[in-house]
Amino acid sequence: CDVCHGKRYNRETLEVRYKGKNIADVLAMTVEEAQRFFDAVPTIARKLDTLMEVGLGYIRLGQSATTLSGGEAQRVKLALELSKRDTGRTLYILDEPTTGLHFHDIELLLTVLHRLRDHGNTIVVIEHNLDVIKTADWLVDLGPEGGEKGGRILVAGTPETVAAHAESYTGQYLRKLLPPHTA
Repeated sequence: CDVCHGKRYNRETLEVRYKGKNIADVLAMTVEEAQRFFDAVPTIARKLDTLMEVGLGYIRLGQSATTLSGGEAQRVKLALELSKRDTGRTLYILDEPTTGLHFHDIELLLTVLHRLRDHGNTIVVIEHNLDVIKTADWLVDLGPEGGEKGGRILVAGTPETVAAHAESYTGQYLRKLLPPHTA
């Protein structure tokens, strides 16, 4: 509109500034930019640090939730959980959280998931990314195919156990990634 010029706030709201920025400016920032901007505000900085930890530094603070991918939405929820007090008794279920992620962001996500595990939580991840699969404590490989030709448990165990299973397609690819003495 002519008043806000697409910024979605009335004139009075846009006149309020913090360190020279109004609400529209702040919401246009990426998480990474906001992390630097709010580094002196511990409550805000902690929340932004958590979003960075799960590899979401590139999303905009004002980005509509409906524009997030499924993996991004899961990681926003994961960041929310990480910002709460950890009881060590939580079950996390993630469905392909690495979809669309750069390798570096996958490493960040794995660090967070391993930290949750190390604090006594249980994490169930439905995933096809072998870099994630090979770091699991326990795998359940379904197959042998997808759809009607699948759906049964082929093998369950460590990544090494799955890699050694003759019928497992996952195992065939996993063998190439695991050190030779383990596969």
